[in-house]
Amino acid sequence: MYAGTFSIVARDAANGMCGVATSSRMPAIGSLTVFARADAGAIATQALINPLLGADGLELLRSRPAEEVLREVLEADPDADARQVAMVDRQGRVAAHTGPQTHPWSGHLLGDGYAVAGNILTGRATLEAMAERFESAEGPLDRRLLAALEAGQAAGGDRRGRQSAALYVHSGHPYPYLDLRVDEHPDPVAELRRVHGVAERELLPFVEALPTREHPAGTFHRLLEADLG
Repeated sequence: MYAGTFSIVARDAANGMCGVATSSRMPAIGSLTVFARADAGAIATQALINPLLGADGLELLRSRPAEEVLREVLEADPDADARQVAMVDRQGRVAAHTGPQTHPWSGHLLGDGYAVAGNILTGRATLEAMAERFESAEGPLDRRLLAALEAGQAAGGDRRGRQSAALYVHSGHPYPYLDLRVDEHPDPVAELRRVHGVAERELLPFVEALPTREHPAGTFHRLLEADLG
């Protein structure tokens, strides 16, 4: 599937979390383009989407730098010229590829611990706005990723229109810290913001109390105490 998409991948140097935020004029973009694990990094694979670049790349990122991994997965891809990939490894090193056959406007920008990429965009301003907003945003990684996505949409986004968006953050446990998707909506980034607000209030306290390898019982008692108090 050829998907005009704008995305950001990033690592939080303070806590090691990795994540992706993305939006596109195709349904359910988060089901195919988003890959992240704190012990490896984060990848967005788009344009003529090849999910194997995300799956295979994420496995390689567990032990190798982003630039080397990107080169290897593209060398094994017969249609690399039609792919767009952005990745960050667990050390915060970034790499990206925009194939010459991706539809204009297409391109990518690399920053300190993050990369933004997009194709079939209204213009370069979409990525510049995302990069600027991510660098200036404060708070946890999920808020900064979402802020960058909103900035990209406000600057133009996908020139064909709007349909879906996703936000995925991994903190190092066998399950995601946050996995939010808007699969079909006339204003998906705005809807993702609404869903994120609900998740901050009602989901993340529960996620943060879940069992972990270090604390197999979790910390649900704190939630119960707060409810009863």
